[in-house]
Amino acid sequence: MKRLPPLRNLWRWIWTQSYWRARLASVGGRSILFRPMLVIGARHIHLGDRTSIREGARLEVIPRARTDWKPRLQVGSGVNIEQGVHIVCQCEVTIGDEVSITPYCVIVDTHHPIDDPDRPPKIGARLPTGPSFVRIGEGSFIGAHSVILPNVTIGRGCVVGAGSVVSRDLPDYAVAAGAPARVLKKFDPLTRAWQTE
Repeated sequence: MKRLPPLRNLWRWIWTQSYWRARLASVGGRSILFRPMLVIGARHIHLGDRTSIREGARLEVIPRARTDWKPRLQVGSGVNIEQGVHIVCQCEVTIGDEVSITPYCVIVDTHHPIDDPDRPPKIGARLPTGPSFVRIGEGSFIGAHSVILPNVTIGRGCVVGAGSVVSRDLPDYAVAAGAPARVLKKFDPLTRAWQTE
């Protein structure tokens, strides 16, 4: 038998399971979305079970003509996405199970090409012509106000310190911080010990 959320969240659960289930590509049975939020390209967004997305989040999927791919924003189960998080997906953003994304983070799998900066269209209206991605591994934690840039894979069980800018891959069980983020230490699951870099 499916366990219902606490009473204070019951109306949010009902709203999610009626309004959002009809609009998103898929929504897990115990997921809750809080209002207000901005969703663009809803038919390309998949949410797992027991996932919570808080007020002020912006999920933006950009379907584009004349590309070899269909965009997909995949959010796993047991994920919490906190207030003001902004996710932009032009190709592939995958967030694994049990990930925590804390307030005001930005995750983007795209950029604005700067070729011929003096010619139209304006730089802010340009998108790349090739595929791109962001992948965040199971159980990772993204600290507040962090930015995850395109073509980055964050391994499982990672911790990204608040205010970091992640511009390159992070291995499993790494603690990283800074702008650009660098690995400070890694956990070895075999020895159960932390190793500093």
